[in-house]
Amino acid sequence: MYIVELALKHTALPLTVQKKDEDAANATYKQVLDAIASGNPVTLELTCDKVTGKKIAIAVSELAAVQVYEKSGSAGASGRAPGFFALAE
Repeated sequence: MYIVELALKHTALPLTVQKKDEDAANATYKQVLDAIASGNPVTLELTCDKVTGKKIAIAVSELAAVQVYEKSGSAGASGRAPGFFALAE
């Protein structure tokens, strides 16, 4: 599984969707990145492959960042979960 994580302005908790394969995750990442760069569409709707029926809709103007990473069984070599806020201590 791959995680596409969205950081929103003025919000500490990220939104995530899971994709089954790397190509789908990278396509979603590019879709979000293009929306941030252009400001179009005004809203972006994403679906999750793991949780059937899970959808999120985001105002593109509220997106601050996007990242994609592979989900692993552990928290990683550093002992922390990957993410934008993992470095903040």
